[in-house]
Amino acid sequence: MLRMLGVIPPEILLDAYSQGVFPMAEDGEILWFSPERRGLIPLDDRFHIPHGLKKALKRKPFEIRWNTAFREVMLGCAEREETWIDQTILESYCGLHTTGHAHSVECWDADGLQGGLYGVSLPGVFFGESMFSRKTDASKIALVALVDRLREENYRLLDTQWMTEHLKQFGGYELSRRQYQKQLADVLAEHRTSNVQY
Repeated sequence: MLRMLGVIPPEILLDAYSQGVFPMAEDGEILWFSPERRGLIPLDDRFHIPHGLKKALKRKPFEIRWNTAFREVMLGCAEREETWIDQTILESYCGLHTTGHAHSVECWDADGLQGGLYGVSLPGVFFGESMFSRKTDASKIALVALVDRLREENYRLLDTQWMTEHLKQFGGYELSRRQYQKQLADVLAEHRTSNVQY
């Protein structure tokens, strides 16, 4: 059950992300994190698509849509036994979505929304928040679509917060907090006066 605890203003969220900090809900409180080891997915030729997923991509099992069901994607990500997405997080990111800084990648078929992911965008950087699947490979296919889009738009960093075995199969890697914050600051400075759009 999602509980209403208020909303984090978009400007606070964006300022936190620009410093490498992000919120999660735990036991009715909003906690802020800046991991010692930061997970990232490469946007260059180190990005790896597993063989089985390549075969699935050729079948085109889903229609990829962007930003058509942001709230539904967040609710899909919250459909698990333990979740850090409470009502405050839900409403805060939906608010950020209305400002154009939070986005969803969605996999649809004839039965409806089958998976996807959402995250936060700053110039040159995408901060992946969470993903979910209701049918096989849906979240993975959404991730591949995201990487393709970010490459087209000349993004430099795809942040995944923490690294997992699931993400390592795509070439995921880690940086120390200090290394990550330097790269983040460099990319934001480089794109500050550009017109990068998600």
